[in-house]
Amino acid sequence: MSVDNKPVVDNKPVVALTIGDPAGIGPEISVATMMNQAVYEECRPFLIGSVPIIQRAMAIWNCDFAINVIHSPAEARFTWGTLDVLETGDYDCDSIVWGKVQKLAGQMSLDYVMKSIALGMAGEIDVVSTAPIHKEAIKLAGCKLPGHTEIYQVETGSDYGLTMFHVQKLRVFFVSRHMALKDACDYANKERVLACVQQIHHEFTALNIPQPRIAVAALNPHASDNGLFGHEEKDNLIPAVQAAQALGINAIGPVPADSVFHQGKLGHYDAILSLYHDQGHIACKTLDFERSVTITFGLPFMRSSVDHGTAFDIAGTGKAGTVSMLESTLVAARYWKMKHR
Repeated sequence: MSVDNKPVVDNKPVVALTIGDPAGIGPEISVATMMNQAVYEECRPFLIGSVPIIQRAMAIWNCDFAINVIHSPAEARFTWGTLDVLETGDYDCDSIVWGKVQKLAGQMSLDYVMKSIALGMAGEIDVVSTAPIHKEAIKLAGCKLPGHTEIYQVETGSDYGLTMFHVQKLRVFFVSRHMALKDACDYANKERVLACVQQIHHEFTALNIPQPRIAVAALNPHASDNGLFGHEEKDNLIPAVQAAQALGINAIGPVPADSVFHQGKLGHYDAILSLYHDQGHIACKTLDFERSVTITFGLPFMRSSVDHGTAFDIAGTGKAGTVSMLESTLVAARYWKMKHR
């Protein structure tokens, strides 16, 4: 069975693609993803957006697919050659200008997200793949949360929203993300590191990965060389790893950050816990920038996202790379299948 009592069709999850800020590249990369037949082989996808905005994006790719306006996923055809579109309202789409921060665009992108949450909470979808929203635009629309992950966590009432980067064999989690580096070093204390390791263990066990190998990255060079430079490993990281091990979790480390990601790439670990934003992002994006995608665990449904922004400077030009949105959709569908096999 799928979410709640909804039947699985050929083990393909129902995936909603939110088209993101209508003034950015989100609509065009969402349409491009729906034009790829591989998506339909992995899942049952549809768009949450606005038809005029989607039509404008279709023109960029010379896409002649039919549009099937739906009011619920149950009405979707899920057939390549047709774009199933669930609209969230009647907007003045003609006023939306490519590449410009606009309050209406922020509101529209928030409405798309909120609709996906309502569908997920109702058990009508299994996965959400999100195109980028613009932080300034959603702030103009009255949103007090900084971004997608926080919105999904708060609006679903989830205990946590655990962010994972996926690229090739690397699965990288983060103790902190959008925080000044100086503050992030202090933030990665024993309690927070242990909590993250426990959450990773819980989520990966649910993915049918038995006794997942979880490496904790060190903060200081060479993991401080037994305290020669830095005390964070001794004071926080080693105790966190030991506490996790005492709970029966296969925690490893702290592993020097200059080698842990290479070892993860070779498959030595199932997951790596990065202590701050750039420590993990640099490794993943250097390995393969376009295929680095985000998965959010801890929600009542699976959520994935591209790891790039709205790219206002190239919106509407047809120059946007489409690999990340496609990867976001396919990878999330595959993780869902791992959980439901």
